[in-house]
Amino acid sequence: MQNKRFRLGLAATLVAAVSAVGVVTAVSAQAAAGCRVTYTVTNSWPGGFGANVVVDNLGDPINGWRLSWSFGGTQTITQLWNGSHTQSGQDVTVTNASWNGNVPTSGSANFGFNASMSGGTNAVPASFSLNGAACNGSTGPTTGPPTSSPPTSAPPTSVPPTSQPPTSPPPGDWPPSSTFNNPVLWQDFADIDIIRVGDAYYYSASTMHYSPGAPILRSYDLVNWEFAGHSVPSLDFDSNAYNLSGGRAYVKGIWASAFNYRPSNRTFYWIGCTEFNRTYVYTATSVEGPWAKRSRINGCYYDAGLLVDDNDTMYVAYGNSSISVAQLSADGLSQVRSQQVFQTPSSVGTLEGARFYKRNGSYYIWLTRPANGQYVLKANNPFGPYEMRQVLLDLPGPISGGGVPHQGGLVQTQNGQWYYMSFVDAYPGGRVPALAPVTWTGDGWPVLQTVNGRWGASYPYPNVPRPPRQVKPMIGTDTFTGTTLGPQYEWNHNPDNTRWSVNNGLRLQTATVTNDLYGARNTLTHRIQGPSSTATIELDYAGMANGDRAGLAMLRDSSAWIGVRRDNGATRVVMTNGLTMNSSWQTTGTGSEQASAAVAGGRIWLRVNADVRPGSGRQARFSYSTDGTNFVNLGTAFTLNNAWQFFMGYRFGIFNYATTALGGSVTVNRFAITTP
Repeated sequence: MQNKRFRLGLAATLVAAVSAVGVVTAVSAQAAAGCRVTYTVTNSWPGGFGANVVVDNLGDPINGWRLSWSFGGTQTITQLWNGSHTQSGQDVTVTNASWNGNVPTSGSANFGFNASMSGGTNAVPASFSLNGAACNGSTGPTTGPPTSSPPTSAPPTSVPPTSQPPTSPPPGDWPPSSTFNNPVLWQDFADIDIIRVGDAYYYSASTMHYSPGAPILRSYDLVNWEFAGHSVPSLDFDSNAYNLSGGRAYVKGIWASAFNYRPSNRTFYWIGCTEFNRTYVYTATSVEGPWAKRSRINGCYYDAGLLVDDNDTMYVAYGNSSISVAQLSADGLSQVRSQQVFQTPSSVGTLEGARFYKRNGSYYIWLTRPANGQYVLKANNPFGPYEMRQVLLDLPGPISGGGVPHQGGLVQTQNGQWYYMSFVDAYPGGRVPALAPVTWTGDGWPVLQTVNGRWGASYPYPNVPRPPRQVKPMIGTDTFTGTTLGPQYEWNHNPDNTRWSVNNGLRLQTATVTNDLYGARNTLTHRIQGPSSTATIELDYAGMANGDRAGLAMLRDSSAWIGVRRDNGATRVVMTNGLTMNSSWQTTGTGSEQASAAVAGGRIWLRVNADVRPGSGRQARFSYSTDGTNFVNLGTAFTLNNAWQFFMGYRFGIFNYATTALGGSVTVNRFAITTP
């Protein structure tokens, strides 16, 4: 990444006196006027690049701006957002858009562009001028982030330097189609918080008892998403229950947490309440990590939403029916004050799932009425008073058999458009995201755009710049190369990290002696791709010990699995169902064997096909192969539970546990998810 700063200065007058001991003392000063320009090459690919430009106003307020420069080579702007441009040869002028022309003192404006180039180096422009005044100060270009932090007024679109790996842009026309379809992603990602940083969109979701927690997805067009990381590396929440030791944490842990980016220190923040009594703050300078737990706040920010205000003050909106706002300390790690700002009328019922925004000087708290409505509060001050309006209620959704889209969050694109990413209850698969555009009334209220009186099954494709690269697919084949697991995986509770490894295969040593899969550590999970998909693992079971069980499960509060059992020296492949939990998430059934067959040779392929369309009667089917090609059905079809109370949808689970003694192991050489 290239970055260069320029200062446009009308020189300050400074009168100084030198005392007898040689100390320089300022006697009087006249404030300087001017600006600072930060020009950052955010991505590069063969024949082109992307850039972001931030203009910080250090002087008097500006009413309309025009930034000019000359390229030093063959660079030609092909697409620009947050402004308009003209280019003649190497000379470029960018003029403000209608919404960002007024820049107050210490305020900022920004724009971005994609450009083509041929041959040579992509030199940073040597100078800039703002509204005709030359930028005379300069520093040399660097290959990393600037050594000084941007001012606190920097816009929330400042790009963290390590969050967007530069690779080739997607091939073909852009946009790839005139419309997109809902759900934009048919996997279980609930309690959405969504933000934009530069040209990248980030999406955080709940994970309850799965570890690592709070996954982060990344997109460049709001439609195509990839796994990027997790905000919570381990469920280190002051309880052994998260380790499946001395208790269990099913349906506890991470839900409806807050996620945002703070430009002033180029840091991402995750804030979440666990078990209704404590709140944790995690931070990182890149979504990929490393993430660190920074503080514990002894109180619950229930269903929190985080706002970084224009003056860099951080606020959290939270609560259930009684909605409060907390102001955080300057470092964002503790509370300065908190007060209730709104009480939900009894005629509305319950409001929760807060997200916190500021637009055109007004503050908005975005709230859900579970599980069929969305409301918004609006005020001129973060602490109110707030006025409420209904956004949607009982609106038919885009998924046949699914619920009403609700909860989630708002995000603004580079060209000023707004979108709402909600989720749809779609059990047994879980809660899946749906996207719709939002407009605003003249007096500043959001309006959801519907299609024939319902949340659209499709909408016009978002008008955003061509992505700098293709995102990684959400499904496919993994052979577990390298030494770490990809962010698409999460363990059932915290794993025992001494008993698994990755290196050309996933090696799972038995970590628990139990007859209960729900109590077994080191079960690795992956979300199911809807509306139906098939998971296949290639399992090397030669290292299993007597009493061991290893295989592939459909994992939820009602579960079934196909796997290998080794008992008294004999090895069988079995299909087991009847694994159940009660409403307190205690095991009520450890399963019963439905079918089996003798196997030998040390290697087997296990397969589960899952239909997770919303509704009752959906089924999963199990099969196995000894050659990787010819599969044999085993056992009866397993009917999936579509009740919502477990919150998380079904997942594929890879497991290996002991019923007699530790010591055995298996290796998963390949894991693949395919769709019809």
